[in-house]
Amino acid sequence: MELGIGMFGDLSFNFQDRTYQKASDRLKEIVEEVQLADELGIDLFAIGEHHREDYAVAAPEILLSALATTTKNIRLSSGVNVVSSTDPVKLFQDFTMIDLLSGHRAEIMAGRGSFIESFPVFGYDLHDYNELFEEKLDLLLQLRNSDSLSWKGRFRAPISDLTLYPLPERTLPISIAVGGTPASVQRAAKLGLPIVFAIIGGNPAQFKPLIDFYKEEYITNGHDSNKMKIGVHSHTYLADSKEEIVNEYFPYYAHSMNKIGRERGWAGSFTPQSFRAGMEANGALYMGNPEEVTEKLIKTLEMFEIEQYIAHIDVGGPTHKQNMRTIELLGTKVLPALKAYFSK
Repeated sequence: MELGIGMFGDLSFNFQDRTYQKASDRLKEIVEEVQLADELGIDLFAIGEHHREDYAVAAPEILLSALATTTKNIRLSSGVNVVSSTDPVKLFQDFTMIDLLSGHRAEIMAGRGSFIESFPVFGYDLHDYNELFEEKLDLLLQLRNSDSLSWKGRFRAPISDLTLYPLPERTLPISIAVGGTPASVQRAAKLGLPIVFAIIGGNPAQFKPLIDFYKEEYITNGHDSNKMKIGVHSHTYLADSKEEIVNEYFPYYAHSMNKIGRERGWAGSFTPQSFRAGMEANGALYMGNPEEVTEKLIKTLEMFEIEQYIAHIDVGGPTHKQNMRTIELLGTKVLPALKAYFSK
């Protein structure tokens, strides 16, 4: 099984002067955090793309390139690149370079984007949301699978006999991240691409029909079941007790979730009660002490019959010290316990 960590580069919020930390400070912290994860044997780091005041990372490829020569073993992935609003040619070329720099550890996790601020930033129309993703994902996959490509689409100039340099030295891994839309699940299965499900609320068991649907569609479309790869990505935080988490981390988490909720018109607000409920056995928050989180992860991985979990650890901008503690506990307590359990 694989255990990864994921981040969006959340900036810590100062409740006294109502300001976010400087992005330059957060970026340096992330580098240190991923270096620790690498030293502890964590398998994967995934970093998201956002263009907002509360996140530090607008270009995952830039941060991953910084990590390419300062880490040794951890795989370096976006989580996600918003393919709909980027140029697949530039994206592929950037990740080829990261792959060469890192000793073949780069991966692209492609997504449509649950945040939509990248569309006006790069001059795209939200009315083309689905069409942009389909066309650009197709181009990205063709670039990966062709040494010389001719291509024509709707949203960018045609390509004629294009070869990108420097040449990749292997087939670059590309996966699809989904939030629970059946059409997105079916697309990934039809293409035979690895898939990562973002589970951020409710009961994780509600995702089992979608995961089973992916497995069925993957095989129906003629792909080798031995090459199937499915992961789950959920909010994670570790400490000595749940009470410590409520007291020290909940304010950061609630501030972020309530801000997003207001922007999207969600009813109500995130309360300590809902936070505690999410940490219970059937909740979507993988938070608690190492033993509690390990038990919950084993239950989830066995329920879905999958082998990958990505712990999203920086929601709301916990402090650098808090992130380092979560990574330390994941690497020294949770990871060894999971490896031992699933190697039986």
